[in-house]
Amino acid sequence: MRNTFFAFVVALSIACLSAPAQSKPELNDGEAHGDPPFLIEDGWRPLLNGRDLSGWHAQDNQPNAWFTTPVVIWDRLLGPTRLSGRSGPGDRIVNGPTGRTANLVTADKFGDVELYLKFMLAKGSNSGVYLQGLYEIQVFDSYGSTEPVTSSDCGGVYHRWIDNRGVGGSAPSRNASRRPGEWQSFQIWFRAPRFDASGKKTENARFVRVLHNGLSVQDNVEVEGPTRAHMEIPEAPLNPIMLQGDHGPVAYRSIYVRPLREIIHR
Repeated sequence: MRNTFFAFVVALSIACLSAPAQSKPELNDGEAHGDPPFLIEDGWRPLLNGRDLSGWHAQDNQPNAWFTTPVVIWDRLLGPTRLSGRSGPGDRIVNGPTGRTANLVTADKFGDVELYLKFMLAKGSNSGVYLQGLYEIQVFDSYGSTEPVTSSDCGGVYHRWIDNRGVGGSAPSRNASRRPGEWQSFQIWFRAPRFDASGKKTENARFVRVLHNGLSVQDNVEVEGPTRAHMEIPEAPLNPIMLQGDHGPVAYRSIYVRPLREIIHR
């Protein structure tokens, strides 16, 4: 009996070791599925290393007060317009002690890309996520607003700035904002502009889809050119991602990218 039981255990162990690893499901249907997509699906890579700001630099080599931290602190009663943290190794980043510092830019450049990130705002604060450093999805404290949403609200494709006035832009389809001091998320499907062999642009950039806190706020929005306060770089097949750092206290974490995949329509 003992020999039989031992043989069974050995056979079971061998079967477990030789079984193929279970692949993650592919759920790229433009919807939220509970946990962040980088935990559910394959192909994602982090842009923050959990220790320092390697892979990022200040725009135009300006003075840079961004810092990593293991914790972000917000105080509803004593400091609702501020964010703070403990500067040191950590998986979160904060735009300095005053919320007024340089924009932060990736060393890597991206074309067609899917981007996921989490952000936290102080009360009344403002930032932005610039795909290719040129096309902004607005980060703004829109919580509790009863006004009609505009391109300046959180989740909006920000307007362009032509002849000293705002042009175009796309308001979010709803106000999905959470309260200041709470983590929020964006999941962005972005298609880069297209160019012919001579370098002439043949197709504009496009936000295929944007989820704000798991809710759709943008769907198939074409962007004719760079939005306001963009980097001074030309449109191109590949360009960096930029986080706006000079408009008020903001924190980011869980920044992940993967190559753009076609959304599966169910």
